[in-house]
Amino acid sequence: MMMAYQNASREAVAESDNPHALISVLFDELLRAMRAYISTIERHPQPQPEQSGPFSRALTILYGLQSSLNFDEGGEIAENLFRLYEYARQQLLTAAREGDTNGAVSAIEAIESIREAWSQIDGSSKVQPSGKAAE
Repeated sequence: MMMAYQNASREAVAESDNPHALISVLFDELLRAMRAYISTIERHPQPQPEQSGPFSRALTILYGLQSSLNFDEGGEIAENLFRLYEYARQQLLTAAREGDTNGAVSAIEAIESIREAWSQIDGSSKVQPSGKAAE
């Protein structure tokens, strides 16, 4: 029943007009998928069928996050996020190829930091170029 509630909650956010909340859900889902993938690799170093779901999900979310970046308005922050997402993608591919999860664990830690910072931002306030919130 708890899973049904969580799924309904995620679907409601995805259908809302709040991109901030959607990105929060994407971060949460990305972290969940990456952790699940690493866990299966640590239990079964040889590729297993159950690994493909979390692996594909994580790569798809990373692609979605990269695609959502606005380089014109985001500037250096967007570029840095793109590099972080690309690093995470490469570390997942390395884990899949070599069974070494150290880089993927580091990527998770970096994404957790970004997720925490994102949660500190109020998605309803608009930031003007001067850096001050619009009133």
